[in-house]
Amino acid sequence: MSWWRITKSKLKNFVALFLVGVVLSSAIAACSGGNSTSSTSSTAASGGDKELTLVSYAVTRAAYEKIIPQFTAKWKQEKNQNVTFNQSYGGSGSQTRAVIDGLEADVVALALALDTKKIEQAKLIEPGWEQQAPNNAIVHKSVAALVTREGNPKGIKTWADLAKPGVGVITANPKTSGGARWNFLGLWGSVTRTGGDEAKALDFATKVIKNAPILPRDARESSDVFFKQGQGDVLINYENEVILAGLNGEKLPYVVPDVNISIDNPVAVVDANVDKHGTREIAQAFVEYLYTPEAQREFAKVGFRPVDPTVAAEVSKQYVPIKTLFTAQDMGGWDEIQKKFFEDGAVFDKIQAS
Repeated sequence: MSWWRITKSKLKNFVALFLVGVVLSSAIAACSGGNSTSSTSSTAASGGDKELTLVSYAVTRAAYEKIIPQFTAKWKQEKNQNVTFNQSYGGSGSQTRAVIDGLEADVVALALALDTKKIEQAKLIEPGWEQQAPNNAIVHKSVAALVTREGNPKGIKTWADLAKPGVGVITANPKTSGGARWNFLGLWGSVTRTGGDEAKALDFATKVIKNAPILPRDARESSDVFFKQGQGDVLINYENEVILAGLNGEKLPYVVPDVNISIDNPVAVVDANVDKHGTREIAQAFVEYLYTPEAQREFAKVGFRPVDPTVAAEVSKQYVPIKTLFTAQDMGGWDEIQKKFFEDGAVFDKIQAS
């Protein structure tokens, strides 16, 4: 950072500005809930340099730590401007609440559109954000995977096996976990998208939830219950997480059902904040960069299914083929899903009550 000579008459103003900067830095750290890390470009921000805050969910971190330096180098070359990134990672639901409560994200990349819509409802993102990025703002995808014990002693092969007597199922509570909502939709859709009716889906989902000895609060707690506490015979997880674990040397036995939910992960510019910070141009450029082959390959390296067709073809052998793939939109869209399944008194509450 370049420093300037401070005259005696300007000392008071300098101190005041310094204290304001300290307060703002502390506020960002507090809103991040301890999950924030920072990645800076080659020089600290000064003059025309810009700062951008990315808020995402935990498992994307490995990809963004590769993508962000690529983007900042490209921006520097094209615009001769340094960009500093603040990064915050955590559970998608908690990150959503942090942004609504004051964490001034310029870009949010969350686990499901429902979380992004909550930020929209808080008047921070303008309606129609899905049309402001390619592919309806879905930047990468995954599917549900069933992680088993070594040797798969219970013979878990399909969703239907989770309802069998004596099979302990570990999944988070969809009332508190965004990831668990995807799990529940996978269960439900495995029936309704293959010819079964709503009554059959309700019966099946009820049997599976009854096989769950505990419903942890989020995906991280679910993994701890399964791996560290040794509970359950099968863990419903994201395919990208088990692929990433394998890349890190931890080979997990798992099955990917050929009837599956497309776990679509959106990205959006936070309109109120980029207008406040004067970062709209850079934020939009960063979002667009995420759809380039270079960025899509980084997502694929950590297990996500890329949305770029060329990259998807390059890495197709990394993923199990899906015979019947359905989406949240196929099940009515997130507004309808939330109302039908997860609001107080809706389907999931009735299942628990039974």
